[in-house]
Amino acid sequence: MLHGQMISEVTDQALRAGYRTGDRGTHTSRTMMLSELRDLLENTAPTSRREDYAGAIVDENILAKQTLATRQLTNQRLGELFGLSPDVPLFRALRVVWEHDPDGLPLSALLVALARDPLLRLTAPSVLNLDTGQELVRTQLLADLRSGVGDRLSDSTVDKVARNTSSTWTQSGHLVGRVRKIRRRVEPSHGPVALAMWMGCCEGSGGAALLDSPWCRVLDHHGEGMIPLVLQAKQRRMLHATIGGGVIEIDAARLDSMFYDIGIKR
Repeated sequence: MLHGQMISEVTDQALRAGYRTGDRGTHTSRTMMLSELRDLLENTAPTSRREDYAGAIVDENILAKQTLATRQLTNQRLGELFGLSPDVPLFRALRVVWEHDPDGLPLSALLVALARDPLLRLTAPSVLNLDTGQELVRTQLLADLRSGVGDRLSDSTVDKVARNTSSTWTQSGHLVGRVRKIRRRVEPSHGPVALAMWMGCCEGSGGAALLDSPWCRVLDHHGEGMIPLVLQAKQRRMLHATIGGGVIEIDAARLDSMFYDIGIKR
């Protein structure tokens, strides 16, 4: 189970990879916008730059927003959550796993959103500590958020964050239901598994410790339970791994070089 903060301390290495810290987050006004992210990735090239994504959203209106103001805000919020730039290593990794495992986007997007939105991170224990079939109690979620933000946010804003984060955890598959949010166990595919390993490395973890990182727990697997999933990602050539005879070596750096492979195919 995941208790307390999702990440106790964001390292300089993680910040360089694209993690974000701070007192506020995108979930004060939006969810993780999974459908918009999917449409954007489907309609842009893997080598797109930040200005290309902005042009697609604002000028070409590929997300079919009704007003210019909404298009501009959507571009801003998606940029906050995901980076939308090859200059952001975390987004490069997301773009690679999307190209190779588009069906894994709900969990891959959640991993990146958690790394980049401190408010969403505050809600992780509230959701991940639930047993399968248990209901998310809104009053507890609000209390956990208030404990994390102190008096920095108004009650109305905390209430909005609770609604938006609940929707994000529903989009990822961890919660089901419209009114009553019920915990469901997720089953990750090879893309989010490789991304979770890569993110663990960004925080300085290695070897067996990678199998117990908070990112694995977001995938509802940890420890030995991660080994079959890691081997599956290895078979898909998403990472390198040597597991056996008491040795656990995992190298997810392949995601970095794969971005620059012009042969990226879905």
